[in-house]
Amino acid sequence: MGPQQDGRAPSRSQTVSPPVPCCPRTRRCLLKGCEKAFRPVSPQDRYCGDDCREKAREWSLWRADRKYRATEGGKQRRRAQSTRYREKARQRSQGRPPMPGESYEGDPPERFSGNPCDRPGCYVLFPLASRSPLQRFCSCPCRKAWRRVIQRERRWGGALGSRSDGPPRSWAMAPDDGLDPPSR
Repeated sequence: MGPQQDGRAPSRSQTVSPPVPCCPRTRRCLLKGCEKAFRPVSPQDRYCGDDCREKAREWSLWRADRKYRATEGGKQRRRAQSTRYREKARQRSQGRPPMPGESYEGDPPERFSGNPCDRPGCYVLFPLASRSPLQRFCSCPCRKAWRRVIQRERRWGGALGSRSDGPPRSWAMAPDDGLDPPSR
């Protein structure tokens, strides 16, 4: 007979210990260049600390800026900004020729050609091949790092970007959430 099935108090060898709270496994930081192993505080943590989170935010803003500047409205605003800058530079210089080694405003066009990688912190620009026009990553390690994060988030019940079901689940799941095996 199992514990407490006959109505008697369980013996010392049959006592059931309380469940131990689940400790999160260590994982790697998603930011390219960091990739440290860390123990997350919440299930959705992707970065090892605040500095990596801030760098990922800067990368996100850089990527959004590139995307906006590729639109017609972004190009128009950039042209107007460049015109204003050249006018101010012309007024400052009062017609003096540029000194050798002095650079002009803007970056060379070859620096801006290509698509950016989708991994946070990766500033690599790569050309799209005709055989893979939907390519999102510059290399296999970047793709695998992103895949690890997506698979883990799906296991925990929240796919990337779908936060409509409320906040992410905590480490200690409620017994009535449907994830526990049925009791016999």
